Amino acid sequence: MNKSWIAVTDESDFPIQNIPFGIVKNERGWYAASRIGNYAINLAILQDKGYFSDLALPDGLFEKQFLNDFIALGKPITNQVRLRIQSLFDEGSTDGLRENTIHRNKILKEVQQVSMSLPVQIGDYTDFYSSEQHAFNVGCMFRDPDNALMPNWKHLPVGYHGRSSSIVVSGTDFHRPKGQQKPNTDEPPIFDPCKLLDFELEMGFVIGKGSELGESISTKNAADHIFGLCLFNDWSARDLQKWEYVPLGPFLAKNFASHLSPWIVTLEALEPFRTSGPEQDPKVLPYLTYEGEHHYDIDLEVYIETEKGKSKKVSESNFKYMYWNMVQQLAHHTVNGCNVKAGDMMASGTISGPEPHQYGSMLEIAWQGSKPVQMPDGTERKFIQDGDTVVMKGFGSKEGVRIGFGEVRAKVLPAK
Repeated sequence: MNKSWIAVTDESDFPIQNIPFGIVKNERGWYAASRIGNYAINLAILQDKGYFSDLALPDGLFEKQFLNDFIALGKPITNQVRLRIQSLFDEGSTDGLRENTIHRNKILKEVQQVSMSLPVQIGDYTDFYSSEQHAFNVGCMFRDPDNALMPNWKHLPVGYHGRSSSIVVSGTDFHRPKGQQKPNTDEPPIFDPCKLLDFELEMGFVIGKGSELGESISTKNAADHIFGLCLFNDWSARDLQKWEYVPLGPFLAKNFASHLSPWIVTLEALEPFRTSGPEQDPKVLPYLTYEGEHHYDIDLEVYIETEKGKSKKVSESNFKYMYWNMVQQLAHHTVNGCNVKAGDMMASGTISGPEPHQYGSMLEIAWQGSKPVQMPDGTERKFIQDGDTVVMKGFGSKEGVRIGFGEVRAKVLPAK
């Protein structure tokens, strides 16, 4: 097993086998970065000092606010960059960086000393609804347990086009949303701050290779268009959602904030965690069939931290619980000729496992408020309160190698 000359603890999400990509903001602007252990790696300086000189990269590629131009170069180039970074920081490297103290001190910064920024400029955003347990739970609560899934659910990956402008990076505080609600069926709606604020545990994937209008991406080729993944918290205002969603679906209940983790982990880094998905019955249409393993065994955790500093783990789920996988989602998204572009974001939908401790939203965990979560400070949670911070973590672990995403965290401020 390869190791880096940078010290990496066993608990780190970022060994040399990972090599994710993100954007750091400093007093001079932005630069693209990777990460090993507790250190951010300045890719702009690596390029400037000639460590990528034989890769024929465009000048200034890593001195931009977003990764879009880099990931748009395609996997033949981005994979070369990733492999070169691994080579430079391998404990057996002979490239000279390890011995060059001047270069090393400029290129490496402890992550606590850098400010992470939104990694990609998100042109379009689509949110799916692809966890069978989550869809079943919601159907049981709001419809009929004997007919919990809508008739189309097992025939296609259900999704909707969301708002990209309010997707922000981990650590960005946000205000409780306001909007119309109808708490009493026999009375007119009211306008008020949301009372039923919820998180949704999701994974997001970023488009690298785009497509032309009219082009369909097949399940066979879909992975070539996916640059990498991140953790994604799709905040939801349940009381707004209940009143507004008929007949067109999510609107103000979903567009006020979504948070993503700052490091994009490539599909190549996640290769060891590929696994088979559930048997899909009834049989899907031919354009949604696929070969190979396109689900991923990634453990996911959700914590609620109160203003008093007390934290509690409220969910332990796994990305492998998805019914519809990413290649099916992308194939369905483009089957009608819809084009996609580098930097587009697609989210999995809430990821819920079969057991209550594996549910991916407070709506399910507290079951519409009927089963409140007891917190360490003596309070309880049916939904998320002002001052709460929700933290999501995710990682895969196999044969002594742990590949993770760090965390996505966000604190809820009172409504303005």
